[in-house]
Amino acid sequence: MKIAIFGLGYVGSTAAGCIASQGHTVIGVDVAQAKVDALNQGRSPVYEPGLDDLIAAAHADGRVLATTELTDELDDCDLAIVCVGTPSGVDGAHNMSFIAQVTRNIAEALKPDRAKPLTLAYRSTMRPGSCENIIWPILEGALGDKAANAVELVYNPEFLREATAIEDYFNPPKIVIGTLGGTPSAAMAALNEGIEAPVFEVGLREAEITKFVDNSWHAVKVAFANEIGRVCQNLDISARDVHAIFKSDTKLNISAYYTRPGGAFGGSCLPKDVRALQYIAADTGSATHLVDSLIRSNEAHKHHQFLHATEGLEPGAKVLLVGLAFKMETDDLRESPAVDMARKLLEAGYDLDIYDPQIEPENLVGQNLGYAYAFLPQIDDLLVSQEQAERRNYALAISTNRLIDTVKVKADTLVDASRIP
Repeated sequence: MKIAIFGLGYVGSTAAGCIASQGHTVIGVDVAQAKVDALNQGRSPVYEPGLDDLIAAAHADGRVLATTELTDELDDCDLAIVCVGTPSGVDGAHNMSFIAQVTRNIAEALKPDRAKPLTLAYRSTMRPGSCENIIWPILEGALGDKAANAVELVYNPEFLREATAIEDYFNPPKIVIGTLGGTPSAAMAALNEGIEAPVFEVGLREAEITKFVDNSWHAVKVAFANEIGRVCQNLDISARDVHAIFKSDTKLNISAYYTRPGGAFGGSCLPKDVRALQYIAADTGSATHLVDSLIRSNEAHKHHQFLHATEGLEPGAKVLLVGLAFKMETDDLRESPAVDMARKLLEAGYDLDIYDPQIEPENLVGQNLGYAYAFLPQIDDLLVSQEQAERRNYALAISTNRLIDTVKVKADTLVDASRIP
């Protein structure tokens, strides 16, 4: 198939590399010239282990290219996948402006007299009802009565974890395909051919709410574990032993990964989707007291980690923060708890160095770039190389995501903020 992918962030770039590796032809579309240039040079626009190799191979075979504006090429496409961002708005709801704009661009470029409908699949997280109440009216406004014959509307959430995204793409926990009436989509079946996973063909709204349920549940597990961890730490109880007992119940407690007391949750999905679910609950008169407490609990945990890490340390002391991204093997700084840790350390008057092997200021693009400089404008002066980190003497080294094992640090005190003892 010939497939257009709108939005070349972490989700879109991974999709481009994986889909092209399956033998399909991919056209990536993004307003950021730097991302387009990277793909056209056979490089990934974002850092994800193994993705550069997939894109380089596809580029060499002529199966992937990118552009800032897709027009006539859409006529030949069998499928278009929308992966643009839906960041948090000021009220917590998703900002749908990028979705609306890209939908309008697609509608204007699409010819209403196509031989067969274009399958238009959205992967961006959005409020249930968005496909019917925002996207479809835009398509109808441009295509009129011919919209139903020109477009097959699909909502297809992704379940990728940064740093393991390629493995997750080819081995997902499930495949969810939402359509009007839950009818099967031939194009989506062809896209997922050869991928073994439970397939759920459901209505659009059932598919749209999937990521809210999943990400809010993951956030619940992290916040719950950290609340228990704080109580244990303050009562001189081994949270590690308590966790070992808790996770041994694999019939009920399910996941050891999310229930391990340690770092706060962050990244581009959990915080914004929790906020959006809070907004939806308030907007619909629903009472979700636990969900409402998640962000506050997470912020409290960030401050608890800062106080615990710096206990007894005088302002002006030399501190090394190891790991700035929200998890290992990614360069994503969006809502990273480590960025908050760095900001708190600076505001408290510590002399701060930061080491993260994946962070290069000149490679930050898009929302990642905006977030980094909005919350840590000194980032260029704070980052040090591995050689510098290993050469200097520190009063305190704080590891945020277990990267400390990759660098030999000389520090009076070492705190692993990704764990609670």
